[in-house]
Amino acid sequence: MRIRATLGVATGALALTVVAVPAAQADEIRGDTTISNISVNGGKPVVVGASATKTITVSFTVKDDSGVDKAMALPYHGANLDSADSAALPHTEDDFSVCTKVNATTANCTANYPFVPGGNAINKVAGGWKLWVFASGKDGDYVQKENAKSFSLQRLSKLTVNASPEPVKKGKTLTVTGKLTRANWDANKYSGYSGQSVKLQYRKKGSSTYTTLKTIKTNTYGDLKTTVTASADGYYRYSFAGTSTTPAVSAAGDYVDVQ
Repeated sequence: MRIRATLGVATGALALTVVAVPAAQADEIRGDTTISNISVNGGKPVVVGASATKTITVSFTVKDDSGVDKAMALPYHGANLDSADSAALPHTEDDFSVCTKVNATTANCTANYPFVPGGNAINKVAGGWKLWVFASGKDGDYVQKENAKSFSLQRLSKLTVNASPEPVKKGKTLTVTGKLTRANWDANKYSGYSGQSVKLQYRKKGSSTYTTLKTIKTNTYGDLKTTVTASADGYYRYSFAGTSTTPAVSAAGDYVDVQ
């Protein structure tokens, strides 16, 4: 077993304490140690806002016939851990996961990881991430997985809508404006999301279902603007389906009284 030194990441002050684990270059296994039941953020994408730190939990189960010794998990962005351009380090003193004994051969291991806007979360690393994991038994057996689990890191999105004039006469034109923004981690603010297809939807008063009236695209600043003919009392909203880097979002419906 080789000594792993530090993990240098250009996007923030991230470095691993020196630990005795194999160099993170490929999958390796020796003996009967196994890792299963891996969960990153409960199976949901990790969605981070413009300024607040988002902390997630990574958990997994380790088995070894001699008993579980140590375990570690590291979320990272890049082709492999050694060439990662960002990563998340656990909230533990020695960087190892906390493993709770289930029985003589099994332990459940867990650790919490922060994603900090402007730190390890910058715009260019939004999208697909991987999870490197390592576990060892008390007899020296171990297993290492370069990409044990994949997950998405996304920039929180927001969407607004305003239909006017209110009230409006039946058959007259309504102008519906709005704006699609998403977290700009590099600037710690929300910025317009340009060139995105967004649906204008309508729900008649008394109904629980929205129907799509048309699809338009955001301009350079994330702004939306279109017109419709007023027909009956109801709610108008914009709805965005999301992308690999940005989650889906729908605006709260704006009620229009048609007279």
